[in-house]
Amino acid sequence: MGNREDLLAGAKRCLYEKGYTRTTARDIAAASGVSLAAIGYHFKSKEALMNTALFQAMQEWGDEIERAMTAGTDPRATPAERFEATWDQVIASFAAHRPVWATQFELIAQIDRLPEIREQLAASMDAARLGLAEMFQSIGVPLGEASPGEASPGEAGAGAEGDERARVVGSLYQAMLSGVLAQWLVDPGRAPSGRDLADALRVVGGTMNADRARRT
Repeated sequence: MGNREDLLAGAKRCLYEKGYTRTTARDIAAASGVSLAAIGYHFKSKEALMNTALFQAMQEWGDEIERAMTAGTDPRATPAERFEATWDQVIASFAAHRPVWATQFELIAQIDRLPEIREQLAASMDAARLGLAEMFQSIGVPLGEASPGEASPGEAGAGAEGDERARVVGSLYQAMLSGVLAQWLVDPGRAPSGRDLADALRVVGGTMNADRARRT
């Protein structure tokens, strides 16, 4: 690896071991085996380097979940079974990536003073919505590539309508992810499981369907 890649690897190591705010430029230089001057040369500032490392770690988390789903989900599973299994995998990943998630909440609390972070988080949230819609509902999957138990090509949608559906559905899953994560960070033992979430949605869905039936 070159100095830039070494710095990123060192910054991610510090992120996991020390957290975002407690990591110093000297910590990163020591972890990466690269000089302090190289941080300024490649990233302009420690903050820019840590931000890049954070968003790279988030991307790696998404890739890890996708690999786990591909390897561990029964292709014959029903949509409900797939929903539960996916959430269980997501929740199980929280422990290994706790510093990354805790850092996001920490940065959100300071977002008014960090305009550059706001822009990066907003862009990553847009991408995350689409990724979550594809992960849980296969919305956005190219036609013909949905597996059994996933959305059909008709459900996946196409063009502007499909993009809007992915945004809306992804926003719901993003809200659920943030909420489950917040509960897990505070009290892991009482945070909901995949089955808890599925059962809750059945209750909510049943109430909404009953209301719709009364109106027709």
